[in-house]
Parts: sequence; C-alpha cells; structure tokens
Amino acid sequence: MRPFNPFAAIGRMVLGALAELGRLSLFAGQALGGLVNPPIYWRLILQQMWVIGYNSLPVIGLTALFTGAALAQQIYVGGSRFNAESVVPGVVVIAIVRELGPVLGGLMVAGRVSSAMAAELGTMRVTEQIDALTTLSTDPFKYLIVPRLVAAVVTLPMLVLIANIIGVLGGYVIGTGRLGLNPGTYLQVTVDFLEKSDVYSSLVKAAVFGFFIALMGSYHGYFSRGGAQGVGKATTNAVVSAFIAILLSNLIITVIVFGGRG
Repeated sequence: MRPFNPFAAIGRMVLGALAELGRLSLFAGQALGGLVNPPIYWRLILQQMWVIGYNSLPVIGLTALFTGAALAQQIYVGGSRFNAESVVPGVVVIAIVRELGPVLGGLMVAGRVSSAMAAELGTMRVTEQIDALTTLSTDPFKYLIVPRLVAAVVTLPMLVLIANIIGVLGGYVIGTGRLGLNPGTYLQVTVDFLEKSDVYSSLVKAAVFGFFIALMGSYHGYFSRGGAQGVGKATTNAVVSAFIAILLSNLIITVIVFGGRG
C-alpha cells in the first residue's frame, strides 16, 4: 500500500479546481457568444424575467424589510453609547444600498433561482430532452442558457433597487416608530448621506450577481448526470458556487469602487 502523500492530494485538488474553472469559462464564453448571434428568443427571456423577478419579490421584500429594521435597532443601541443616535439614518442607508441590499438580495435569489435552474436543466439532461433539442437542430445554448443569463442580468438590478428602498423603509419604521427619531429629520439625513455612486455600485453589483446566479445554475444543470441523485448534486453545487461567486465578486467590486475613499 502506497503511503499517503498530502502534497499529491493538494496538487490533484488544485488541478481539478483549475480544470473545472476552465470548463466554466468555456461554458460562459459559449453562452455569451449566443448573445450576439441570432436567433434571440425574446419570449423565453420575458418568461424567465417573470420567473426570476416577479416570483422573487416576496422573499426580497421581506428580507430587506427585516434587515433594515434590525440594522436601525442595532445602530441605535451602539450609537447611544457615544451619544450618536442621530447617525442611524445615514448608516442605515449606506449599509443597505452599498452592501446589504445587493448581497442579501443576490444570495436570496441565488438560493431560489440557481437551484431551480439546475434542477430544471438537470432533469432535461438526464431525460435526454437537451439531446433532443440538438437533434431538432435547435442550439441548446441559445434556447436554454442565453434567455436565463439575459433575464437574470436585467432583473437583478431592479430587484435590488426595490430591496434598497424597502430596507431603508424598514429602518425608517423602526427609527421613527420605536426609537423616537424625528420623521422629517430621518428622511433629510437619509437623502443627504446617499450618493449617486452608492446607487450605481449597488446596481452594478446586482447585474454581476445576476450573471453568476444564472451561470452557476445553468452550468451545473446542463452537465448534470447520474439520474435523480446527479440532479440533486447539481442543485447543491449550483447554490454553493453561486454564493461563493457573489461574495467574492462583491469583495472585488467594493475594493475597486470604495477602496480609495470613505
């Protein structure tokens, strides 16, 4: 029996990760190539926008509302130690718009949409429906992948914009209704602290998150194999990889946009 070599195991793990990253990059490139070559299935894009956007509104709205309210309460408690309760509106709007709105919104949509995409495409793969599309001279990338990517990239910024508004509203409700802050002053401080770059960065993050959500769900579902067990594994991998991609890309965008200023 050969002795266990930890360096060989690490090397195999690294090579496997690089190979997977290469396959994912080729998949993304092929999907993006489908955007510039007709036909474009607009009806399917609108259908996916409805599935991703409208059906995600309840979970996005509730997440933002509860997060904004809890954030206001926590900031008030922390600020009261320094007699700085008045910072609540400013900190809430910056935290919600810059970070919590896009990140929590992206994670919630990833949990709902990436898994659904992987399960649907994985089922189509193991039941040979994707092979049937190829037999009928229909490009599976244009018919299945491109509409999902376009819909997610377009829809996520709209969802995050709504989440930002609801999150700030949650802080306003707690701040004025429970913590005794003046409603007019709260709104004025919120407007004064919010900058255009905060909104732009939030929407850019959302578009990037939407791309990764659809990419991970489509990739793992498209290459699913092994029957029902394989579809389940693809669903789990889609959610986990989408979460990692969202958090990593959020860090990169945040450092690029806000790394050199307050």
